[in-house]
Amino acid sequence: MTDVTLTTARQRPFDPPDELAELRKRGPIHRMTYADGHRGWLVTGYAAARAVLADPRFSNRPEHMHPPIPGRLELSNELRENEFRMPPGFFLRMDAPEHTRYRKLLTGQFTVRRMKQLESRVEEIAEACLDRMEAAGRPADLVEHFALPIPSLVICELLGVPYDERGRFQDDSKVLFALGSKAEDVVGAMSRISAYLYGLVQRKRAEPADDLLSGLVTGGELNDEELTGVAFLLLVAGHETTANMLGLGTYALLADPGQLAAMRDDSAVVDNAVEELLRFLTIIHIGPIRTALEDVEIEGTQIGRGEAVTLSLPVVNRDPERFPEPDRLDVTRPAGGHLTFGHGIHQCLGQQLARTEMRVGFPALLRRFPDLRLAVSPEEVPMRSDMSIYGVHRLPVTW
Repeated sequence: MTDVTLTTARQRPFDPPDELAELRKRGPIHRMTYADGHRGWLVTGYAAARAVLADPRFSNRPEHMHPPIPGRLELSNELRENEFRMPPGFFLRMDAPEHTRYRKLLTGQFTVRRMKQLESRVEEIAEACLDRMEAAGRPADLVEHFALPIPSLVICELLGVPYDERGRFQDDSKVLFALGSKAEDVVGAMSRISAYLYGLVQRKRAEPADDLLSGLVTGGELNDEELTGVAFLLLVAGHETTANMLGLGTYALLADPGQLAAMRDDSAVVDNAVEELLRFLTIIHIGPIRTALEDVEIEGTQIGRGEAVTLSLPVVNRDPERFPEPDRLDVTRPAGGHLTFGHGIHQCLGQQLARTEMRVGFPALLRRFPDLRLAVSPEEVPMRSDMSIYGVHRLPVTW
């Protein structure tokens, strides 16, 4: 049987590629050829994906990785040849026990209780963004006025990054997530963000404030390079992911008036609606990727030591064995179970913050603009198929 390849080309804006959906019908795990010729695996089944993410015999370290799509091959080779390394605190690409040390230091900062305490501030930020959007007049780009500034303001405030300095990292962040970025541009963007954050750490050391980064600085358990890596991960991940969920989620609701009305008119469904949008849309559309450190059997398939495994989360979250009628958006569906935030030790640290921003943001938007609608035809909405995090580049709306 011919090896499969990973595709990001979607036939419809809210559904995973048809080719991957068809693969899931044939089984949960498939032989896959990676961009560098490596023969590994592609996971399309929910149970198999959950098993891989929970198994410590699979590594997340970059030296074991193989690029799943051609656009990342040159970048992967360039970074390897130049021995480019993220600052040591960038714990996303670590295994236990290294990963455990950093994770423990940060877990207390993102508890459900603390996010609940932050909710009133998120509400203030959301209303201020909507005020500015309304004042700017219609039509408006929802990404520019609403989806991007809310999580950006929140993560900047939480970390202690001056919001008026956001231009120092937002443009470089786009370079990091663009699948077509050249290797030298990615290296340059990483270096500039790291240099900015290293300087910010020095400022916090000289004048600590009441923010997460200052707390880590004064805690004394991390050196300046580690603090830079931690700040890099939280800053970039903290605004890119939720921004795209707010933008793409609004588009999905506008495309389904019945679901939009259910979410707007019934506050009791908001929590379920947020989880359903996270499942249905699944903006992490390439990976996660793991590599077997030893021979492992998953769902009856033998995965050899050193073989890479890529999970197609958009397809995994549409597995009918886990979610009845998975291709239908239903904001009243009982919440939970999706793998959008991952599973196991690498489950998204900021997931409660993301949920808070969405639980506040969507209802605030729909209350303010009950007649919100697209200002262009659906085919004119530019999708982020060219980015490692899916969503919309822009969402022109009117009311």
